[in-house]
Amino acid sequence: MDGIVEEVIDSLPVDESVVRMSRKEELLFQVPPNSPAMTFWRDYEPLAAVHFSQTYTPSTFAPPRDVYCGNFLRLEWQQIQGRQPFYHRNADVDEVSLQIAGKRTLMTELGSLDVKPGDWSRIPVGIAHDNSCWEDIHLLFYFHAAAETGKIVATAAKREVQFEGWSPATVPELLTACLGTRGCDLAVSLVDEELLLKTCSTMQDLSLQRATDPGNDTEWLYKSQHVWIGVRQLNNAAGKVYTRHRRADAIHYQLSGTRTLVTQRGTIELVPGDFISIPMGCAYTSICVGESSHILVVTSQEAPLKANATKMAMPTTIQNVLLARKQISGNI
Repeated sequence: MDGIVEEVIDSLPVDESVVRMSRKEELLFQVPPNSPAMTFWRDYEPLAAVHFSQTYTPSTFAPPRDVYCGNFLRLEWQQIQGRQPFYHRNADVDEVSLQIAGKRTLMTELGSLDVKPGDWSRIPVGIAHDNSCWEDIHLLFYFHAAAETGKIVATAAKREVQFEGWSPATVPELLTACLGTRGCDLAVSLVDEELLLKTCSTMQDLSLQRATDPGNDTEWLYKSQHVWIGVRQLNNAAGKVYTRHRRADAIHYQLSGTRTLVTQRGTIELVPGDFISIPMGCAYTSICVGESSHILVVTSQEAPLKANATKMAMPTTIQNVLLARKQISGNI
């Protein structure tokens, strides 16, 4: 039936139960007036997106850039050339990373790994780590008690030589709390790097994962009580199924391809390097010509935007939605 779409209301990350229903699409974007006698609902601001380049820009070392941060999730963007100035150890959270560009050798007490674009890793809480990078860009996700749920493609191993030209040294080691927030350091000291990398004894592993599922469902890579992280791949998506998270905000990061995000709080074109957060309860769908891939982070606890917005969503109209959809029909 023309004008009718499906809506899926889910309960992520609490569980995977859903409610499905049919909607008249154009009514999703029409807000009824408040009663003259009493205000029953608020006026909502349009969604804001922030962009960080996926191309390395030469610079001296700088701390990671905050993107979103709350009490249960911190998301950062980082670029590095060479070593970072210290080994880092989280006192309270696991540290998940996704390689966006360049190469990186991840050195930890659990072993070392060579990381390339598309690789995901999780450093368990309490494990010291450092990076040696070549025109590197990666994303960092700090949250509690993460567990791998995707396909493991490599496991860290001890090395005599960490990377070409490496020689062990006495270096700083920094222990932090507050999800890795600067200013939340607990202790700092010097450490023998060779001893640090050789002598840790634990049953934990350090593994790499890669998203491998080309289907239309989200491929979940990490799950915790409050945060799930996955990758969604689309191809000529018409956007006739809307999603509404009733228990979580949804942070999206556009990995590749261009995608039109249609929501009850505006429509926006997303390109690789764009971040956007869709609030709990806000219905949305995606329209794309050709292939598109994005990260989906669902968090049951708010993680407000900390970076400066670079663009805003425009009001959603059914006319603009149909126009975007028409472009797909000509591409199939």
